[in-house]
Amino acid sequence: MKKIKLLLFSLFLSAASYAAEQKTAEAIVPSQPGLGLSQTEILIILLLLFALVLLFVSLTLLNAFKVMYQEQLNPTKYSGPVKEEALDYDSWLKQKTVKPSLWAKLLSLKPIEEEKNLVIDHSYDGIKELNNPVPAWFNFLFFGTMIFAAGYLFYYHIGGYGDLQDKEYENEMAKAQVEKAAYLEKSANTIDENSVKFDNTPTVLEDGKTIFNTNCVVCHGDKGQGVIGPNLADDYWLHGGGINNVFKTIKYGVPEKGMISWEKNLNPKQISAVANFILSLKGSNPAGAKAPQGEKYEAKDLKDNEMKAAKDSVNQADVTKK
Repeated sequence: MKKIKLLLFSLFLSAASYAAEQKTAEAIVPSQPGLGLSQTEILIILLLLFALVLLFVSLTLLNAFKVMYQEQLNPTKYSGPVKEEALDYDSWLKQKTVKPSLWAKLLSLKPIEEEKNLVIDHSYDGIKELNNPVPAWFNFLFFGTMIFAAGYLFYYHIGGYGDLQDKEYENEMAKAQVEKAAYLEKSANTIDENSVKFDNTPTVLEDGKTIFNTNCVVCHGDKGQGVIGPNLADDYWLHGGGINNVFKTIKYGVPEKGMISWEKNLNPKQISAVANFILSLKGSNPAGAKAPQGEKYEAKDLKDNEMKAAKDSVNQADVTKK
């Protein structure tokens, strides 16, 4: 022990003396650029780290020597193997500790070997009962369900804070109507002369009449009898009858005859409404109606989608375009 302590003391003494000598030499040798430390300082740090490692190893060896020394002074007595009685397989299986499964833990199940410890003292007509209570988690679930049912009853039926099934249905239907109207509004503005359909519902005809009275009365009269433009209440058309041809004529106009294109002034839904209103004037026979012009359009149904080609237009000098 004294030799080890003397060795450690001499090691630290030599390191300190070496550091003092290096500091004297540092005044002569200029420091070199690096991490802000000179070679001498780096060497001193390495020596100190080495000394710490050596100290740790020395202390570890010292503790090991102490244990060995104590074992030599007081040796541990040797104990022979314990003789155990040999058991058969069934006895060994009964003594073996079985780890309960997760299912057994959830249901608070007990092994069959412990059944005799669960028997209640009293019996009924010779029938014994086991002390096997309901699992705690099942009780929590049962009472939690009752609390939830009471809260549900108060929230929806007593307090009236939530909507019942009938009210939810009405709300969903109202929401669907709004979405349907938005969809129809959007789809109505995407129709053209090829996809437009005949529609004589009162709302459409009323909208078409309003637009007609605002923009078309000057040329076609308030009843469609024709003023500068042709009569719109008969069966004769200059550019084809039917919803598709009328929509196309309104949309692109007839610039060479003075009818402007309404594509920039009216959206597709408005043009469709005007076209349907014009078709509703057929057979009204307004007073002061102009003479028929163009070709007679004999369609079985106003929904006829046959478009009149450009070659079918009437080329008569005394006929004005609609």
